[in-house]
Amino acid sequence: MATASLADQSQTYNTGQLSVYASKPWLENYDYWVPATINYAQSSLYQILALAASLQGDKVATAFLGAELTYDQIKRQADKLAAALSHIGIAKGDRVGLMLPNCPQYVISVFAILRLGAIVVNINPIYTLREVDLVANDSGMKALIAFDMVAPIGLGVKSNSQIETVIITSLLDYSANPSAANPAPAGALSFVEFLNGAGDAKPPSVDINAKEDIAILQYTGGTTGVPKGAMITHFNAFANVLQIHMWGREFHKLGEGRILMVIPLYHIYALTCGMLLGTWQAAMMILIPKYDVNMVLEAIQKYAPTYFPAVPTLFISLLNHPEAAKYGLDKVKRFNSGSAPLPVEVIEQFEHLSGAMVYEGYGLTEASPTTHSTPTLAKRKIGSIGLPITGTDCKIVDLETGDKEVPLGEDGELCIRGPQVMKGYWNKPEETALTLRDGWLYTGDIARMDADGFFYIVQRKKDMIIVSGFNVYPGEVEDVLFTHPAVMEAAVIGVADEYRGESVKAFVVLKADVQATVEELLQHCRERLAKFKIPASIEIIESLPKTNVGKVLRRVLRDQEEEKRRQTIITDE
Repeated sequence: MATASLADQSQTYNTGQLSVYASKPWLENYDYWVPATINYAQSSLYQILALAASLQGDKVATAFLGAELTYDQIKRQADKLAAALSHIGIAKGDRVGLMLPNCPQYVISVFAILRLGAIVVNINPIYTLREVDLVANDSGMKALIAFDMVAPIGLGVKSNSQIETVIITSLLDYSANPSAANPAPAGALSFVEFLNGAGDAKPPSVDINAKEDIAILQYTGGTTGVPKGAMITHFNAFANVLQIHMWGREFHKLGEGRILMVIPLYHIYALTCGMLLGTWQAAMMILIPKYDVNMVLEAIQKYAPTYFPAVPTLFISLLNHPEAAKYGLDKVKRFNSGSAPLPVEVIEQFEHLSGAMVYEGYGLTEASPTTHSTPTLAKRKIGSIGLPITGTDCKIVDLETGDKEVPLGEDGELCIRGPQVMKGYWNKPEETALTLRDGWLYTGDIARMDADGFFYIVQRKKDMIIVSGFNVYPGEVEDVLFTHPAVMEAAVIGVADEYRGESVKAFVVLKADVQATVEELLQHCRERLAKFKIPASIEIIESLPKTNVGKVLRRVLRDQEEEKRRQTIITDE
């Protein structure tokens, strides 16, 4: 997707007078080494690995369950897998699903797919059969690479989609004890055998148009809860890697970094800000497949990571660990929090515990994802999302029309323009037109900017709920509740949760003369939804608040819950 030139970006946005946003006050508060803009790469994302292997091939790329792989080994494995995938017919433009936790196989698979010009489709490994089926059929994926714990789901989806090949790996395949790995089930190929079967075959050469060719189809949701794939091009993701690298350049030395990767790589935050950035810097990636606070602390103690991207839930759990301070948190150079707002009190407590600064950022799937971050040495404002990063333009517009810029300090919808902004949504031109307008990405988030160019997120315009950094869309949970025979109506909102940021609460109206308990409704959800989407609580009520035309007023439900929370706080005090 073509981006505007710097000269174009400096033009006025409305009445011919230079607006406060066009003057870009944030540039005055950049760290001394951060440029206003740069020239962006226009090559395949695969070149990130190729360069790392060429320049730092003997450096450790992944540390996982007692085993290590160098960048040279990762590249050789990725090339072999690319050749094997090519042999079964995977070619440029084909979609390949990845249903893997953090492991070397994920890194190898991403770069193998990218080398062929095929498209990575990330799938959360804890999705249910129904959820995977939605993504598989919408994307039209041709192959699926998954780990053995979810093999039944992968094989189950195959019969109802365009998937021709399911490739299964065990986490132990790339551990210190690979002989203990389980074999692939009937109907699936073994990852290791499939890769080794390529022998010395070379993958085909593929011409990549970085600005047009899609590298990643990252599924997100919308106001309707229907999943939609954000089309992130090679150019978009490569640009975001370079933008993030430039933001912290003085603290990243080629081949010397160590990134603790516990946030899931199938999430765009970890994929770009962790794996792709880490490979660009030839850093060691310490991969943890599932979050466990003790495992994280042991990894910190053993590897002394220089960079730890995380989400609020992780910081809260570390704060609550009685012996966290003994594991070397003070050795970590950079903690970064993303995916959801981090409460100011948590920032202050964690910085006191670790002695290190916690950087906050902002982004969204549609922007590959990073658009804002906290400066390193320049002015800092706790509670803000920081400044727009290199080459990122922002404005805040009125909520009614989306056409008029609001005055400085007033609330409005945050709009973003930059090289990291997606090409659009997969096969959804109407959704694309609503989100991308005249080169601007309308985020759906209500924000404000101060005189120094620092941005603050006020609230979400959409009804999206963020649980431990994962997006939950009310419509999807409501749809599941509606399938219960006793449910007449359902509405879902997010409520404040000290640990998860938000949790899901459902309000249910039962059919006349039909009974159902809360536990029965919860069990119904457990069987059909990923764990993080399951309501933390369900309240059975007589009726839902609605508009005159019958639209459920979630806002009223949220206001009622907030009032209950305030009353609880007052009572406790």
